[in-house]
Amino acid sequence: MRIFVTDLDHTLVNHKIEGKDEALEKLNLELSKRRNKGETKIVYSTGRSLTLYKQLAAEKELLNPDALITSVGTEIYFDSSYETPDPEWSDILKRGWNRDDVAEIINKNFAEEIVTGKLKFQPKSEQGLFKVSCFLKEETAERLLPKLNDLLENKNIKFKLIYSGSKDLDVLPENADKGSAVKYLQEKWNISADEKTVVCGDSGNDISLFSLGGERVRGIIVGNALPELREWYNNNKSDYIYYAKSSCAEGILEGLTHHLNLKLT
Repeated sequence: MRIFVTDLDHTLVNHKIEGKDEALEKLNLELSKRRNKGETKIVYSTGRSLTLYKQLAAEKELLNPDALITSVGTEIYFDSSYETPDPEWSDILKRGWNRDDVAEIINKNFAEEIVTGKLKFQPKSEQGLFKVSCFLKEETAERLLPKLNDLLENKNIKFKLIYSGSKDLDVLPENADKGSAVKYLQEKWNISADEKTVVCGDSGNDISLFSLGGERVRGIIVGNALPELREWYNNNKSDYIYYAKSSCAEGILEGLTHHLNLKLT
């Protein structure tokens, strides 16, 4: 049994393509065949909230995943009704986390940036019990992030800062990110060998996927990856991580062909 994990926006889903996406159709077909044979579990791991995931699923041809990781790894769903996040994962994230304190620190210490629009809380749908999300302008991030880090540490909050796409800032519990969520799934499904997992992504919030198992997890970085992930790749090149020439689903198919033992035929 293998686990196939992919980010959605600009990784699995190519928003530039309107209508039929032949590469996505081919990938969906191959994944479905493998799953029906009992060989593969399919996991979507997205920065989107559940609300925005449902919107995307209504617009694009997505398979029903065996597990859905949303909100940058802070929620995991197994039931396709998506009514309740997995309670065991939520219990893990509660340790040392206080969302109200995080929001208060941001409001009190960065009022000027909020007023001028350099820092802005994302819509209510993108906030969560284990996630405080903001839009943060790139020119402000270099100065603001170290200060925010120090303020949160002084409050003894167990946290993690993830800045991606030169605009999205997520403050999460210490144990939360996409990679940690996948590690939890590996343990829950008793798929302990990291080489049995393949991960795909395009941005900074996917770095935790690629560093999940050291050099054992097979990774596919799509050709349209953002600068922060390309920079990480250049500093962490490995035979186990493939940087595709093609974009989105076509890049994933290219990567699966490269990883011979993970090739979907």
